[in-house]
Amino acid sequence: MTSAARALAGIGAGAIATAREVGGIALLLAHVFRALLPPSMDGRELVRNLYKMGNRSVPIVVLTAFFTGGIMVIQSGLFVRRFNATGIVGWGTGYAVFREIGPILIALMFSGRVGANNTAELGTMTVTEQLDGLRALAIDPVRYLLVPRVVAMIVCLFLLTAIGDLVAIVGGMAFAKLLLGIEVSTFYYSLVDNLKVADLVHGLVKALAFGGAIALSSCHFGVTVRGGAVGVGRAVNAAVVAAAVCIMLLDFFLTYLTG
Repeated sequence: MTSAARALAGIGAGAIATAREVGGIALLLAHVFRALLPPSMDGRELVRNLYKMGNRSVPIVVLTAFFTGGIMVIQSGLFVRRFNATGIVGWGTGYAVFREIGPILIALMFSGRVGANNTAELGTMTVTEQLDGLRALAIDPVRYLLVPRVVAMIVCLFLLTAIGDLVAIVGGMAFAKLLLGIEVSTFYYSLVDNLKVADLVHGLVKALAFGGAIALSSCHFGVTVRGGAVGVGRAVNAAVVAAAVCIMLLDFFLTYLTG
């Protein structure tokens, strides 16, 4: 086989593998919708996942969001000093955080922490045949294990993004006063006078979409893992990469469609 033929074969194999994974995620989405119409899931499993995925993610989200607000101020500091444009710092920080930086950054962190852990947990259950055990007991793994996790991830990422947005604004105010000498009141009125509720809603809608993408990719790669412990590691890596790609694609299309 020539090098060109090998290259074409590699591209074809990659395309087939990608199509297989996308089809698997779409099939899982259909199963989740079927389980949610009408809603049918284990309530205790949902509460357990809400606590594990949401409550334990708050400290790292708060820390990251606080310094993200500071970074926005530092990046704009050069132009603020050059043009004496202190009146737009609050608007610039809020616009970037609400619409783009907040949802994307928190989603990527959520994927690395919660999504990866979810894939590892489900993958371990798959290779140790615990999912087969549930089926033997006439328990549907989708309704019992996957649906509560999908719902919990979407809800948690939405709430974490809202918290992160608020903390990032507080961080922006603090660093604007500390580094640029901008009063908190100036920052505040620049924010509320120039931003609309739609800017905040725009980012929160993205958080819902990102949460769904992270949940579906992490669950899909967890329940389809093969190859024992080594396969679980590969599945975690694939889930994180797939979630990051989905987040960027969704962000592009949502930004393009909604402005």
